[in-house]
Amino acid sequence: MARRYDVAVIGSGPGGYVAALRAAQHGASVACIERDAIGGVCLNEGCIPTKALLRSAEVYALVREAGTFGVLAGTPTIDWPAMQARKERVVQQMVGGVTLLLQRAGVEVIHGTATLSSPTTIAVELADGRDTLVAERIIVATGARPMAVPIPGLDGPAVLTHREALALAALPASLCILGGGVIGCEFASLYRALGVEVTVIEMLPRLLPLLDGAIGEGVAWSLAQRGVTVCTGTRVTGITSGAGGARVTLETPAGEQHVEAQWVLSALGRRPNVEGLGLEALGIQPTRQGIQTDHRMRTAVPGLYAIGDVAAEGAMLAHVASHQGIVAAEDALGGGAPGAVGMDYRAVPSCVFTLPEAASVGLTEEEARAAGYAVQVGVFAFPNNGKAVALGETEGFCKVVAEAEHGAVLGVHIVGPHASDLVLEGTLAIGLEATLDELERTIHPHPTLGEAIAEAALAARGRALHVPRPR
Repeated sequence: MARRYDVAVIGSGPGGYVAALRAAQHGASVACIERDAIGGVCLNEGCIPTKALLRSAEVYALVREAGTFGVLAGTPTIDWPAMQARKERVVQQMVGGVTLLLQRAGVEVIHGTATLSSPTTIAVELADGRDTLVAERIIVATGARPMAVPIPGLDGPAVLTHREALALAALPASLCILGGGVIGCEFASLYRALGVEVTVIEMLPRLLPLLDGAIGEGVAWSLAQRGVTVCTGTRVTGITSGAGGARVTLETPAGEQHVEAQWVLSALGRRPNVEGLGLEALGIQPTRQGIQTDHRMRTAVPGLYAIGDVAAEGAMLAHVASHQGIVAAEDALGGGAPGAVGMDYRAVPSCVFTLPEAASVGLTEEEARAAGYAVQVGVFAFPNNGKAVALGETEGFCKVVAEAEHGAVLGVHIVGPHASDLVLEGTLAIGLEATLDELERTIHPHPTLGEAIAEAALAARGRALHVPRPR
């Protein structure tokens, strides 16, 4: 006999496990089906392990510069196996924490592969058999995987995905990264900080093409200053793997060129995991972007929801998936009452954990102008910020994009220390429809990095206080 639940969630990544927890908070009986590891890509081979290794790289870089702070620490050396071991401890701690949360909430975790037999029935292939679940509401949170691109040799033995790049037994001598998006830039920053020769290949004219142009330019400059070779406007036409590594053939504005590296990392994007779920039999035809949903994460099939990377709407970001999970769970148990709050994508922050970090929320300057706004832009550089100078981390800037007539904040874009933390003020400002005047009137503590946001807001109207006037 099939086991029955109020809500079943397929996938336990940052969207799935949060949806399960929120449903349990509402008193629902909940099952969460996971075919791999609890926590999904984010906890096991994405957000968490990359940040753990980046922290090791950051500490190494800081110790190398310890003398500038009056600290004599000697010459540091890299213990890559120890870095990897620490990364694994961090991952296991986070996975264990999520597992405990699900257990304490009363969510039944089922390890297996799920297929939808009907809008309310799930067949689960277990390691030792088969199970059937019936749920009044089902939330699909199956995530995404690296995109396969038709480049000759991309499936060669010297080509890595992000998963293999996180688990290398030894630091490589050289690495060629295909793709200058968030994943590509983070891995470039990580491995270059540890002494690896890194080349980044991006087909479009600049790095981080989905973010504000100033961020792409700032991150490219930062990487180049650290010795990364950045090739934009460049197409990869083939990869040849050999005993000593790989040879990458490039089509550049100057003609055909080649890059040789011990490893090639494919960071060319991700595609949603929609195959094998039985969606087509239910009348759902996923697109390349994923499963179509409305603002409450409802699909075309009543009672069936899609969230996270598998949903066509919203950026492929862990925090977006978590918020979508909350919205879906509440709609599933509340029936989508009139006036219920749905997803609002106007104020979604994006963070790039390079060294230094970059972060962005709201409209880019290019998007704001294209939308027809009369735009005011203010930029404040961190060398003019007291806390940044004291930290010895003055690289970067804060940029505020606002609508000219009323001063409504449209976007905040940051490259610099702790950008991923600072962007929250911009997220709140856009979400609350704040203006430049309101940012200016907000008392920012001193000395803090956050003062840069207030100064950028002042700069948008030519009133920045801590920027020298031009001669």
